Amino acid sequence: MGCEDTLEGKEQLDKARERVIEAIAQNMHLYGVTPSIGRLYGMMFFHDEPLTLDEMKEELGMSKTSMSTSVRTLLDLKMVDKVWKKGSRKDLYSIEGDWYQNFIDLFSIKWRNAISMNKHAIEKSHKELFEMLNNESLDDKLRVMITSDLEKLQNTLHYYDWLNRLVDKFESEEIFDFVPKYEVKKDLGKS
Repeated sequence: MGCEDTLEGKEQLDKARERVIEAIAQNMHLYGVTPSIGRLYGMMFFHDEPLTLDEMKEELGMSKTSMSTSVRTLLDLKMVDKVWKKGSRKDLYSIEGDWYQNFIDLFSIKWRNAISMNKHAIEKSHKELFEMLNNESLDDKLRVMITSDLEKLQNTLHYYDWLNRLVDKFESEEIFDFVPKYEVKKDLGKS
C-alpha cells in the first residue's frame, strides 16, 4: 500500500468515524447532555488510549473550561472514567466502553433522581390534603376534589414504586433475563 493509498484510507476511516461521532452528538439529548458533549464522547470512543483535557481540547477546539465541564458531566453520568497512568502527572480520561452499563447507569441515575423528587412532592401534598380532609368544616365540593386528588396521588405512588422496581431490575442486570445482550463477536473482518 503506497503513501497515497494510505492517505486515502485514512480519509475514509476519518469519514466513517465522523459519521458515527456526529450521530452520537445529535442523539446525546437522550442522555440529557449537549451535542458538544456528545462529540467529545464520540471522539473518545475512537481513541484507544486515555486522553488528557489538553489533548481533548486540541482535538475538538473547545476551551479548557468547556472541556472540563463536559468531562465532569460524562463522569457524573458514569460514561467516562478517570484513569491512572504511571509517569503521568495529568488527569487522564477514557470512556466506559460497555454501552449496556452506560445505559443502565444513566437510566438509573436519571430515574432515581426523578422518582425521589416526585415521591417527595407527592408525599408532602398527600399529607397536607389528608390533613385538610380531616377538617370537619370543609366544604363538600372541596372534600370531593381533595378525595379525588388523594386517589390520584396514591395511584401515582404505586407507579413510582413500580418504576423503582424496574430500575432495580436494570441495576441488578436481571433485565437481561428478559432482553438478553448480544454476544460480542471477535471476528469483525466480515459484516
